[in-house]
Amino acid sequence: MSVLDILTAILVIIGAAFFLAGTIGLLRFPDLHSRIHALTKADNLGLGFIALGLLIQADSIAVALKIVLVWFLALAAAATSGYLIANHAMESNTPERSDDV
Repeated sequence: MSVLDILTAILVIIGAAFFLAGTIGLLRFPDLHSRIHALTKADNLGLGFIALGLLIQADSIAVALKIVLVWFLALAAAATSGYLIANHAMESNTPERSDDV
């Protein structure tokens, strides 16, 4: 097992921890806006760490560019979907807090 393999494993584990933190935030935070914030921020960081770990293992520039492209598309999708969900909640007068948590 080389140093690059160990570094990749560490980065992927850190990314998975951020995904876990985002999921816990989704389940535990009381209102829609904080839940969206937890998901978009933590998931984007998690995907960034995983993409960085995979970049280390990329065989060619083409594979590395595809990984970066997927990461940027996921960033754009998360930002757009977070905005659309928050905007819809504001327009439909969704309650700020959910007391069932």
